[in-house]
Amino acid sequence: MNFVKKIWILILISMFFCSCKTLKYNNIKNGDLVFVTAQKENLSGAINRVTQKNATENYDHIGIIEKNKNAIFVLHAAPKGGSQKESLKNFIKNQSEGNAEIYLYRLKSEFQYSIPEAIKKANSLLGKPYNFNYILNDETLYCSDFIERIFRNNHIFELKPMTFINPKTGKTDDFWLKFYQEKNLEVPEGKMGCNPNGLAGSEKLLIIRKLN
Repeated sequence: MNFVKKIWILILISMFFCSCKTLKYNNIKNGDLVFVTAQKENLSGAINRVTQKNATENYDHIGIIEKNKNAIFVLHAAPKGGSQKESLKNFIKNQSEGNAEIYLYRLKSEFQYSIPEAIKKANSLLGKPYNFNYILNDETLYCSDFIERIFRNNHIFELKPMTFINPKTGKTDDFWLKFYQEKNLEVPEGKMGCNPNGLAGSEKLLIIRKLN
């Protein structure tokens, strides 16, 4: 094989992989939601234990896609960095640690109208600290709180009474008892709030596919 043929083969291979990468992300739309599966232990497991409703929805994190001609971003609230805008590539890399899976959801067509205002609101919240107490306030945000809040004017999601009861024991989960004791706070059982599993269960959403 001569040198010119080798160059052309390398070019074709490069074009093929670039095409595959484009196809991987070309059906992602502005305003899509990304959900990250929960781990079994620590905070992630504790969130999922008291919020999981069925076997197919076991999430502990959520963000929203902002897509333009040049790049795709995820806007989300995370313990490291608070409310932030992160490239989709970095988001997938960071959230995939620990074998977490990421799923793409989309608002049904009749609710798509709410997306431009939600994206604008999300950008206005960037820089706010993370809410480590998971008790709603206007100064700090946790992940599902961030998403519910940006869609609030259009009533896409709703706040519901929170529970920290482990369904297997019928009692407050041991992790959450210790968690709030160390903060000298009462467990906010019954206080209004939201969580990724609750949002994923909304009838206004469709699951699209797995991203990673």
